[in-house]
Amino acid sequence: MRHLLGATGLLLCLLLPRALPAQAKLTPQQYRADFDFFWEVVRDNYAYFDKKQTDWNKARQLYQPQADTISSRRAMVRLLENMFVELYDNHASLSTNRFDSQRLVPSGSDLYAEFSADGRAVVLDVRQHLGAEKVGIRPGMEIVSINDVPVAQAIQPFIGKSLRRIDAGVRNYALNAALAGKHNVPRKLTVKAAGTVKEYLPDQPMMLQEDVRYNGLVETRLLGKVGYVKINNSLSNNGLIQAFDSALTRMQQTSALMLDLRDTPNGGNTTVARAILGRFITKEQAYQEHELVAEERSYGVKRKWRELVSPRPKPYERPVAVLVNHWTASMGEGITIAFDAMQRATVVGTKLAKLNGAIYSYKLPNSGIGFSLPAEKLYHLNGTLRENYRPRMFIDLGKANAASGPDVILDTALRLLR
Repeated sequence: MRHLLGATGLLLCLLLPRALPAQAKLTPQQYRADFDFFWEVVRDNYAYFDKKQTDWNKARQLYQPQADTISSRRAMVRLLENMFVELYDNHASLSTNRFDSQRLVPSGSDLYAEFSADGRAVVLDVRQHLGAEKVGIRPGMEIVSINDVPVAQAIQPFIGKSLRRIDAGVRNYALNAALAGKHNVPRKLTVKAAGTVKEYLPDQPMMLQEDVRYNGLVETRLLGKVGYVKINNSLSNNGLIQAFDSALTRMQQTSALMLDLRDTPNGGNTTVARAILGRFITKEQAYQEHELVAEERSYGVKRKWRELVSPRPKPYERPVAVLVNHWTASMGEGITIAFDAMQRATVVGTKLAKLNGAIYSYKLPNSGIGFSLPAEKLYHLNGTLRENYRPRMFIDLGKANAASGPDVILDTALRLLR
């Protein structure tokens, strides 16, 4: 089944969903038809079943009885949200939500954690300027409970019921979904650090994730002779092309440049990505590799190709460092691996958002509910799946933070470029 909206690489990913609009009442049969359509689109197009524990046939059996009772759009949205839990994939989401829906990860999250080998839920990264950072949560701390519910219990609603087994990927997905919280419920996080347990209220006095604001599409400044350009979560805005060109023109006399992609959780489009990349090369080059899994699934014929980027006027030819973290997502990840593959920059930071592939978008025929899912796998030119990419200059914030300044990634890149 082909995708119904958009084209590969031209889709905005992980936007904060819109509230449900008013709509004429549908029949139970129409909702059931939408359920069948959704299940079939995922079956035919989702590119990552090979690395998931999901039994999608079982998922249909589990959720079909609920689908037969759906009589409202709100109930349909909740059913689809629960079905996406079965994929435990942060790059698969609806285009709408309920007021009590979970925030999306990474666009709606302000901290990232994983389970350690000994079973502790350890914070690995904290998003700058939002609630978790403001109240004092830092990498290396252990999450003990979420809203007074022990972590092991708090993650259970985000573990699918169709899974063949529960692996680390399932548990870490569930952990970060629980940590992101609901749009309408302030969080209380009980955290352990240096043997001391303390409670934090990252959504007081307000939920900052619901209203993130920026001073322009880009920010620039000089750090001695080194230029600094930060993209403010605008990789989907074609207006960024002109803004970035203007910023880079002001940096032409610098000795080196830092490109900060640490706040790009909503992804973007390839037009903007190629516009940025084209300012750093002098000849046409491949920058990433695609694989359309559905074609091989349907016909037994593998389809893979490389995408090219062309140079643009006035290239910046001095050394470059790209700054990344767990909120460098989707197209931000694509730009990152492109700089690395073209050997045009050194990437400095943590692991990225690890979002799977390129998304295609669809719309249910009756309710009109939109949804997106990864239909292509994306690769670094060296064959590494984009979501598995690790920066060449990797930084473990949990270990580095105690003895370093407030921005370890920026300081490390600055030392490198100087």
